[in-house]
Amino acid sequence: MGMTHRFATAGDCPALAELNHQLIRDEGHRNAMTIAQLEARMRQWLASGEYRAVLFEDGTAVVAYALFRETEAEVHLRQFFVARPRRREGVGQRAMADLFSRVWPRSKRLTVSVLATNTPGIAFWRAMGYTDYDLTLEIAPRGSAGAAGPVPND
Repeated sequence: MGMTHRFATAGDCPALAELNHQLIRDEGHRNAMTIAQLEARMRQWLASGEYRAVLFEDGTAVVAYALFRETEAEVHLRQFFVARPRRREGVGQRAMADLFSRVWPRSKRLTVSVLATNTPGIAFWRAMGYTDYDLTLEIAPRGSAGAAGPVPND
């Protein structure tokens, strides 16, 4: 059976939270939320209509998901994840092709944010047609993980 897609419902929030937790770990994000917290956040986002999620399934198994926000001018992809056992099979490319052709309007700007250290992710998004537009730089608070900012002379 081929891959299909459907919009997520509130009943999908536990699975989405688990997948989001895996995404956070895989990309090395600093988000420390628990699966329960991620589920509560996902429920709020979907209930409010702030975000929509699409599940990609192969038979009855979820193989990928996308979470996005659509405004009048753009579609911003906040989360995209392919299940670990299904990577390197073209699932991500097929899922994105569905989003491009069947879910998202062609008349809107499409954006995605990627952690600068996620080189496989950057390569994937460039292969999907996204181009560099913005670079966010930061100085983390002193004493926090990853703090590499300037230290004044004491």
